[in-house]
Amino acid sequence: MILPKQTNFVMRKLLFTSILFLIFTCTWGQANQSAALQERIKQVENNLAGRVIIDGKPYNILDRMKYYHVKGLSMAVIENYQVVWAKGYGWANEKDKIRVTPATLFKPGSISKSLNAVGVLKLAADHQLDIYKDINEYLTSWKFPYDSLSKGKKISTANLLSHTAGLSVYGGFPGYDIKSKIPTIQQVLDGEAPANTPPVRSLFEPGIQFMYSGGGVIISQLILTDLTHQSYEKFMYDSVLKPLGMTHSYYAAAPPAGNQLRSVAMGYTADGDPVGATFHVYPEQAPLGLWTNPTELGQFVIATQLANKGKPGKLIGQQMAKLMLTRYIDNSATMGAFIGDRNGESYFFHDAGNEGYRGLYYGSVDGGNGVVVFVNSDDGNIILEILSSVASVYNWKGFDKPANIKTVRVPASTTAQYPGIYLYEGKLAEITKDKEGLVYWADGQTSRMYFTSSTDFVNIEFPTEKSFIRDGEGNVTGYARKLYGKELPAATKVGKIDTIKTNGGVLEVFGWHLLETKRFREAIPYLNRSLTLEPGNYAAMADLGHCYLFLNEYENAIGLYQAFIAKGSTDQAAQKTIIKEQFEYFGKKGFNKVLMAKAAAELKL
Repeated sequence: MILPKQTNFVMRKLLFTSILFLIFTCTWGQANQSAALQERIKQVENNLAGRVIIDGKPYNILDRMKYYHVKGLSMAVIENYQVVWAKGYGWANEKDKIRVTPATLFKPGSISKSLNAVGVLKLAADHQLDIYKDINEYLTSWKFPYDSLSKGKKISTANLLSHTAGLSVYGGFPGYDIKSKIPTIQQVLDGEAPANTPPVRSLFEPGIQFMYSGGGVIISQLILTDLTHQSYEKFMYDSVLKPLGMTHSYYAAAPPAGNQLRSVAMGYTADGDPVGATFHVYPEQAPLGLWTNPTELGQFVIATQLANKGKPGKLIGQQMAKLMLTRYIDNSATMGAFIGDRNGESYFFHDAGNEGYRGLYYGSVDGGNGVVVFVNSDDGNIILEILSSVASVYNWKGFDKPANIKTVRVPASTTAQYPGIYLYEGKLAEITKDKEGLVYWADGQTSRMYFTSSTDFVNIEFPTEKSFIRDGEGNVTGYARKLYGKELPAATKVGKIDTIKTNGGVLEVFGWHLLETKRFREAIPYLNRSLTLEPGNYAAMADLGHCYLFLNEYENAIGLYQAFIAKGSTDQAAQKTIIKEQFEYFGKKGFNKVLMAKAAAELKL
């Protein structure tokens, strides 16, 4: 699995005011609050839960940060169209002992797309573009190369902002080492060296369905700079962030440096290790280049809510707000955000995931409620627990109270039959045993299993209720699945690997999971099956190389690495960089450094 490696003009302005801002927000956010507000904050901090509370015991925020290995967290709560409190927890930089405050800046990845949409829609409001016309009418430095897959239909800016353009390149931009050659936006869009991502091209005709595409958002970035003849970061600060009151936020391709480092949260892995991606260069600013904090992002949420009601607001007019809060073609995507209903109540939101960072903003369409949460971790599960806590404490409409689940003890002789690998709806799940009990893994997420009977179990992180199935001889053959009372297709226990069929990429991801947990021999058949079904999945080829390397089958490993380097979709230098960075990741995990150094030397990494 290729690890994500995610994924100035403004800073000169910010340094003069950052100290004053820090003092103000720390004082306002953490000291001068009424007793009633302090009690609300305490309730939120001690009421964390997902959709369920196990044995009547909700969690404390600091305990959950420790559980998820989250170093730092920042949040802001919105009530009646105001940020009523903001608070930071833990470390922005553990090594240098810099704590998170409400002023600490995070890099919340895809949330950048929402503010980018404001910038593009502002051009439309100023009559500089028609969001429903062909994008090539506004692109001057590059043109989108239509082909037969678009079936003669033209892509509009509205399609780009709502992910309905039928374009490739989902996301996961790895970024670039600051010392390496940095591609232009045009090179990124064409997938030309030194770009390390594929070209942005049509997968199907535009305007028929949703397909998330960070690549399409990059095109909107180029439209903006082509029309304004300004750098992206300058336009976004002057025309979007500053008018919204987000004066300490900024877009930047370059990583923070010097004094800037004291004002930003460093990124960490799900295990709590520092990530290098904090210091990468990201020319793809519109999809992921924003640095901000929950208090300032809350101003965008509030401005959108007020404008939607026709109230005078900052920058965002009612027509623009309606576009951001109205479904476009898809049943959830809007122009710049997503929208969903909870028991008839509508909320708009966008989540985010750069390497080392996770985030979410969530606002009510009516009533002026919301929350913004950022963590400097690859594990964002605590964010949903905070959302649930805020919604419960502030009595948000439409949110169900978490169910109180009473657990039971199940004999070890019974649970011994449950571990194994299971297939459901084209995906793979695994159940294993550790010293505390059984653990469930799926979709890259590990979750504790809580039994409500000898066969039934739930997970905090997954909404489905599950119940093991046995055949006539008492053997476990799978588990039934139910979501909010609706029966889903059951999972079946995997027998023969050489006949298994999954969704695209699933076998490679599962093989990486086994590799990552040092089960190299077990991973090999899954990765081989991945290559049989998807010969072009070169990530599985690199994963196989890792397995053989750590099994000390050196020649097999080198052959696979060389094939990966030669056959990858980008230039050989980029393929070598992927292997090198994966070696660095394995080194932090305690894998054999001697073998990796030997392979790196032979491959000239």
